[in-house]
This record gives sequence, C-alpha cells and structure tokens, in this order.
Amino acid sequence: MAYENILLLGGTGFVGQILADHLVARGVRVCVPTRRLAHARDLRVLPTIEIVQADVNDPATLRRLVAGRDAVINLVGVLHGGGSGSQGAGFGAGFAAAHVDLPRNLVAACREQGVARVLHVSALGADTKGPSAYLRSKGEGEHIVLSAPGLFTTVFRPSVVFGSRDNFLNLFAGLASILPVLFIGGANSRMQPVAVQDLAEAMCNALDLPATFGKSYEICGPTIYTLRELVQFAARAAGHPRPVIGLPGFAASIMAMVFEILPGPTLLSRDNLRSLSVDSIASTQPYRPAPELGLRLSPVEPEATLYLAGLHPRTRFSGFRARAGR
Repeated sequence: MAYENILLLGGTGFVGQILADHLVARGVRVCVPTRRLAHARDLRVLPTIEIVQADVNDPATLRRLVAGRDAVINLVGVLHGGGSGSQGAGFGAGFAAAHVDLPRNLVAACREQGVARVLHVSALGADTKGPSAYLRSKGEGEHIVLSAPGLFTTVFRPSVVFGSRDNFLNLFAGLASILPVLFIGGANSRMQPVAVQDLAEAMCNALDLPATFGKSYEICGPTIYTLRELVQFAARAAGHPRPVIGLPGFAASIMAMVFEILPGPTLLSRDNLRSLSVDSIASTQPYRPAPELGLRLSPVEPEATLYLAGLHPRTRFSGFRARAGR
C-alpha cells in the first residue's frame, strides 16, 4: 500500500477495532492513541499495532501524533453531546469537541506536519442545518475536512453500522431479554444498515485510490428497514420475541428525558429522537456503492442472526489472542 504508516483516531471503538484488523491484514503499521490503555486490550494482539496513551483533543499532542505518518483516519464520534448546548453553535460541549473541534485541529495538524491523506467518517444525514445537534455537528466536521486546502480527503457517510460488537442490534436484543414489551420512539424511521466489515473494506480500498480524493461516499447496506422492523428482528434473533410499540412524539420525548436524567450511560436522548426524524438511507435507490470502493454488500440477517443468538464464529482477534496466550 502507498500509505503504510497510519494514525487511527477512534481505533478502540466498535468500527475502529475492525478497521485496525483490516489494515493490519494488509501489512499496514497502525498507531492507535487512547486515553485509557485498557480500552485497547483487544488490539494489542494484532501485529504492527502501536498503542499510545494520549489525549487527541489536545492540539499539541495531536500534532506530535500526526508527525511522520503517511495518512490519518478519523473515526471519533459520540451519540450524546453533553454540556449545556452553549458551545459550537448549539452543538453541546461533547458534540462540539468530538465532531467539530477535533476535525479542525486534525486538519491544522496535518497541514503543519505535511500529512496530506485524511479519511474521515461522518454520518448519513449529516447536515449543518439538520434537525439534531448530532447531525449538525457531524455536518460541520465533514465540511471542515472536505474544504481543507492542500489535503487529499475522503469522507464516508454510513447508515447505522451493525456487527457482532455493535451497540445497536445488541442493545435491543439485551432489552428484549429483560422486558416483556419494547417501547420505542421513531419507530417508522427508515435505515439501511451496513456491515462493519463492509465499511472497513470500503475505507481500506479507498485509502490508496486517487479517484476517491475530495469525495464523500454514502455507505449503506442492501436493504431498507424501519426501526420497528430492526428491533423486532433483534429480539426474535436473540430468542426473545417481543411486541414492539411505537410511541407518539410527545411520549417518546418524555421517555428520552427520563433516560437523560437516569444515572449511567444514556440509552436514548431527545437529540437522538430528532436525528430519527431524518431517514438514514441512501439518497439514490436502489443503492449501489461506488464501483471504486469494490464492495459486495452484506445483508443484515445472516451474520446478525448468528451473533444475536450467541453463535458468531471466532474472529481474527480471538485467533491472535489464543496464539498470544491471552
């Protein structure tokens, strides 16, 4: 590959771990910064991976991490913005930091250090005038990256991403195991789920292709579902079929408000509901991925049925871990 020494931001997350695996399989050296080394424990077994304890939100630290790299890939994203909403044009502190400030600092660091190749993951529906702080902040970050002078950038706009470690289908499967009925907001919102392996493959294939420079790609799966249909599928595949009841807007907002104030991770926010008011599907149907990405789209049912039922085959992580005696 032309780009053999890559800085991967967000590499300890769900998509990041799969992308790191794909890059390593192609012989690429990958540096993954993380604020907590424990978050990268599954990556340590991969050859050609360097784990660095660092805070990428610090501009000086980011400049040091970027120095000497062939390319940078940014996967950093958050679903819940936090803060009062007074920062980042009403984005909230969390969204502003992850989706706007980090891309801006990254672009500056790359230009300063002479690293021209940047891959950036945004979101389908990202729009600076979108209905939610999540979509607006994602849209702003996407604009910052694509408009940066002197850089060879490629942006990926995936729909909801599924895979054995996802926090989407697995979440609903887990809820179905403990609740007799599932109440959801945005039940009729449409989505076009893409396999995490397909997203990672698209990014790896695009990395070396000049034809992808300056472009933004929608990354979707082959089938459109409503959120209700996906929740029903997840519950059924996990062995806990449940009635799924869609809540009207007012009731869904009250439920989200309750989740926001409960201790622990937020399962649903009012901003999430606003995001669901926009369908997460490709702008052109039937969806066909750009030919240069070399994708064969994976349907949801075969793989998701296996992992939701606890029958997913061992991953390459498991193989490396076994050989490493971990």
